[in-house]
Amino acid sequence: MRVHKLTFAALAVAASLSLAACQNDGGGTTGQSDPSAAATASSQDGTGAGSGSGQGDGAQGSDGAGSAGNGSAGKGSSTQGTAAGSGSAAAGGTGKAAWCRTDELEITAADNTIDGDPDRTVAVTMKNNGGRDCTISGYAGVDLQLREGSLSAKRTGEKATSSVLKNGQSIAFGIHYPSNDTGGSGVRITGLLVTPPNETKTVTLKWPGAATLPVTDETTSQVTVGPVGSAGQGG
Repeated sequence: MRVHKLTFAALAVAASLSLAACQNDGGGTTGQSDPSAAATASSQDGTGAGSGSGQGDGAQGSDGAGSAGNGSAGKGSSTQGTAAGSGSAAAGGTGKAAWCRTDELEITAADNTIDGDPDRTVAVTMKNNGGRDCTISGYAGVDLQLREGSLSAKRTGEKATSSVLKNGQSIAFGIHYPSNDTGGSGVRITGLLVTPPNETKTVTLKWPGAATLPVTDETTSQVTVGPVGSAGQGG
């Protein structure tokens, strides 16, 4: 009987150990499954927050980045900021106003010859009447109207600078040409054509300078034009 009792006891102990092992194995599997599922959910939540902050507005981006607190959300918020910065730069360009248009400019011409200069000068003034700031830079197109046709002014080659004209502000450039000291009738000037820089629309003005140019056999133009701003700037 003692032998049987010991055998039954041993069997009971073995069965108990086997059951405990089974429970531990099952509990271990459950324990490993839960952290994995939690990590997956956290990853999905983080990705969602990052996507939301990248596509949403600034307030959503800040909320998403704060609630998620992970790399994905931070990256999404940064992408939104970069896109906004690029949009602002594209809208404003380099921060300067748009080009001045011909229709916004009041263009006038006046004799500006200084005694003692070897050449005569006409100053062309462009006043911004467009109701907004505008940018102007470069050389205007200048043609003198003659009885025989037209004569295009040649650029002086001076460096052109960019200027922002506020509404009501003016800027000028000079047209230089030789005096007719030959004693002859010369080449008569009947008008002046001016096309502002970066524009295609031309205005016709009355020529305010000397009535004629000297007759010459030169193939290049006797008339030169300076860049905008070369003849002073006023308000």
